[in-house]
Amino acid sequence: MKEFANNIIAKTPFNRPGGKPVLALIWVCFFWGTTYIASKEGVKHIPAIQMCAIRQIFGGSLYLLYFGLTKHPLPKGKQWITIFILSALNFMLTNTLSTWGVKYISSGLGAIIAAIVPLWIVIITMFQGSRLPAKAMVGLMLGFGGVCIIFYDHLKDFLIADFRLGIFLSLAASISWAFGGVYTKKHAANFNPYFSMGLQMIISAIALFSVTFATGDMINFRDIPVNGWLAVSYLVIIGSVLTFIAYVYMLQRLPTSQASIYAYINPVVAVLLGAIIFHERLNIYVAIGGAVTIFGVYLVNDSFRRKSA
Repeated sequence: MKEFANNIIAKTPFNRPGGKPVLALIWVCFFWGTTYIASKEGVKHIPAIQMCAIRQIFGGSLYLLYFGLTKHPLPKGKQWITIFILSALNFMLTNTLSTWGVKYISSGLGAIIAAIVPLWIVIITMFQGSRLPAKAMVGLMLGFGGVCIIFYDHLKDFLIADFRLGIFLSLAASISWAFGGVYTKKHAANFNPYFSMGLQMIISAIALFSVTFATGDMINFRDIPVNGWLAVSYLVIIGSVLTFIAYVYMLQRLPTSQASIYAYINPVVAVLLGAIIFHERLNIYVAIGGAVTIFGVYLVNDSFRRKSA
């Protein structure tokens, strides 16, 4: 995978010594934020579960094609258990629920809720008996306090059933992603994690297609409009492939403190683009609440990074 990332990025016009890792960071900061916009557009035309299944079958196939051509060995034995569990947590639940959620709430709000994953991880570790640094506790309180500020501007919206559903789906997605992160840390299989991601996508896509067939919540592929296919194509090529390659590339070459910047910029990109493209609500509550939430997440990440160091 490292060689694959090098080959892709080496062909860019920014092929200068020392410049490529920073370029990869800039790419991740911006384009992963745009995937919330693409998801918002996609679910206007395609049922959310069906759209995720289509995205994952294409994205997973591209990864498997690469590793198949390079004759990478398949996982063995208990490694498959890890792959199935991560497929359920990361793709069947997290990716699907977050995509489904932005059908009912703004893409910016969905991105901010996704950004609080480190806060859920802190809570999970607390229940596991771990002692938390004081900075992490402050960050936890600030993070959820920021979310409350944002929700204050949406109190009337909670009377709308669809809005409540969107919030629930997005929160469930962030919690699932947190459990996926904790599980990965404890039970990561000792084989190529990127090949594993491709397998997780394929397994999830098969399960999601089964759900759409069983429930009938799907549309004929011929009835999907151009905008729907453009959104899916963007999510596959930009979100699942190119941006992930850039993400892996920058992690290999930049300090963790610098590489983690993307987590704080993605929600900002999603909020601003949502306001520009979809005319989503952008006011003082969203600005202050979003800033407080992101700062709280920063404190949590920084405290654990220092503890780990």
